Amino acid sequence: MDKAAKLFLVALALAFFGLASANGAGLSEETAQNGRSNKAAKKAARAPNAKSEAMLGFKYEHGLGVPQSYVVAADLYKRAAEQGDPTGQYLLGMMYDKGHGVWPDGVQAYKWLNLAAAHAPPRNRENYLRFRDAVAAKLTPAQLYQAQWLAYEWTPSSPQW
Repeated sequence: MDKAAKLFLVALALAFFGLASANGAGLSEETAQNGRSNKAAKKAARAPNAKSEAMLGFKYEHGLGVPQSYVVAADLYKRAAEQGDPTGQYLLGMMYDKGHGVWPDGVQAYKWLNLAAAHAPPRNRENYLRFRDAVAAKLTPAQLYQAQWLAYEWTPSSPQW
């Protein structure tokens, strides 16, 4: 196994265990406040949180407290995006546009930016639309049609761990 593959696996393991401990820490306070059963708290701690995955991906993309890795960031953004998180969708679209951690792909960039704009809160929607339109300017009409079709056909997936 080459060095890059080993580094990716280590980073992925750190992301998984770091996310699980981060979810558990916040959950214990919530459990104490809400009086939920210990069994329900443990089950919720194991469930991934799309927003947390997007924020952890941001840390990996920019090297904030973790080793910088565009590949790990793109993977975390994809998990969040597939669950319907607009921040994850926006950040994944930007990764596809720039080619950071993934192959540059204008169709995928447009798809995710379009979905992000559709699901975003009003304060973010205008910015997401600007980025989506900038990507659209680089696409042929056939690519734009394909990207719009992919966004139309997209459905959120359930979290998988």
